[in-house]
Amino acid sequence: MTAQDVAGTVNEEYADQRTRPRERKALGIALVVAVLAVVLDQGSKALAVAQLTPGERVPLVGDLFGLSLVYNPGAAFSLGSGTTWIITLIGFFASVTVIVFAVRLRGVRWGLALGLVLGGAVGNLIDRMLNQPAFGRGYVTDFLAYGDLFVGNVADVFVVIGVGLVCLNLLGSTPRAEADSERTEPAS
Repeated sequence: MTAQDVAGTVNEEYADQRTRPRERKALGIALVVAVLAVVLDQGSKALAVAQLTPGERVPLVGDLFGLSLVYNPGAAFSLGSGTTWIITLIGFFASVTVIVFAVRLRGVRWGLALGLVLGGAVGNLIDRMLNQPAFGRGYVTDFLAYGDLFVGNVADVFVVIGVGLVCLNLLGSTPRAEADSERTEPAS
């Protein structure tokens, strides 16, 4: 290979980098989405506390969906009610883990998915840290009643949607896999 061939190859790669949009790290997108999710979650919880009476149900779609203010000491379906501090630790470590993944991954899809999971986890973690009965053992404010099945909140919705998007992202191709396949494909 001559010096001109090397220079031509370097120039082609440089031109590819300039014309191909660079994928942003997922962290920035995840943090913006997470902040918005936390604001929506905490705002909706404050509105629920101000407008709803504990124990009363406001039907929105018959018996299928309504509003019912509940203070949940446990996790989903009130599981682990006696171990709220453990649930708080799990929420903290889950949030840190999501941030670690967001630092390592690229792309809007990953940022959106991880941001929703992070925002939901932090929204409920705020309740655990600041609500009664004690720091780190606070009850989560739930108000979205799904029939007679369970009562949740906006943070729970964000976590479920975020996990669903993570699964879709895992099933689809990743930016790294796409970049690797571009490098291995023969030139036409």
